[in-house]
Amino acid sequence: MKQTLRDLAEKLGCRLLGDNSITVVTVSSLQSAKSDSLVFVDDAQHLDAALRSSAAAVIAGDFAAGNLAASTTKPILISAQPRLTFARAAKLLRTPRRNRVIHPSAIVPASAEIGKNVAIGPRAILGEHVKVGDETTIGAGSVIGDDGGNAVGGNPVKIGSHCRLDANVTIYPGTTLGDRVIVQAGAVLGSAGFGYVRDSQTGRYEQFPQVGRLVIEDDVEIGANSTIDRGALDETRIGRGTKIDNLVHVGHNVQIGQDVVIAAQTGLSGSAVVEANVIIGGQVGIADHVRIEAGAILGAQSGIPTKKVIRGKGVVFWGTPARPIREYLKELAFLSRSTKKNR
Repeated sequence: MKQTLRDLAEKLGCRLLGDNSITVVTVSSLQSAKSDSLVFVDDAQHLDAALRSSAAAVIAGDFAAGNLAASTTKPILISAQPRLTFARAAKLLRTPRRNRVIHPSAIVPASAEIGKNVAIGPRAILGEHVKVGDETTIGAGSVIGDDGGNAVGGNPVKIGSHCRLDANVTIYPGTTLGDRVIVQAGAVLGSAGFGYVRDSQTGRYEQFPQVGRLVIEDDVEIGANSTIDRGALDETRIGRGTKIDNLVHVGHNVQIGQDVVIAAQTGLSGSAVVEANVIIGGQVGIADHVRIEAGAILGAQSGIPTKKVIRGKGVVFWGTPARPIREYLKELAFLSRSTKKNR
């Protein structure tokens, strides 16, 4: 969608150097830039390359304010956070969806409450009494609130406004999504948790009740083929603004705070608590009843044992069992020296 630099600068809160009437259509990298594209640089060493590129304009930091080369007329949008501003510009330049319709092959019962300008793709199935907010998109083959009658009765799915559910998403009854939630293809939300009770006499396992809820707050993003279980008796909750990568599993009763980032192939066992602003790397294993306190950083492939508490805002933890990375590296160095002495 075309935007003049004047309009972009106003919407993005940037200071514009150069011709404000130039129009841009899309964002791109420096290598693939065209005459109608917008690029960004977040350090001074790449500024010259950006100014020499084919791009129509550049987003750059304050370092560019006094470096507008006399030999170029390329406009610069000055931002304190160029990468973030570039991401926001990409959203502004995105072409809005048109022809938002409910496909004839979709199954939408009369009891469903569908908001304004909702799109529902081919072969999607909505259960009874499902609520869908305005401007939400439900992808082809998705199943919302219908698991064959085996989930929580009397608790239909609620989906907020401006959400995007990609193809083949499954959402069980008892699940609530806030506004602007993005769920990528193949994700499963609100399934029964992995909780069993062993009969000490027969040795057999029987499922503990999985009748709780799943609440996903506003602005959460959930990656492809991720799974989030509903609570056993109470609720599983994903806090506002949290971003979950592909192939992540979140067990029952887990509580995840606001603005948490979780990378791919991580697993969180039942009743784990992750506080706000935690960063979790790929393939991290978190056992049951663990607490990760606010601002901690778990490095890739870390392992957190049952009932362990991880605390330290901005501290990187690594290894199994996870400990501060300085500690871990000292242990590695000690083991290396010991091995050499014993040769």
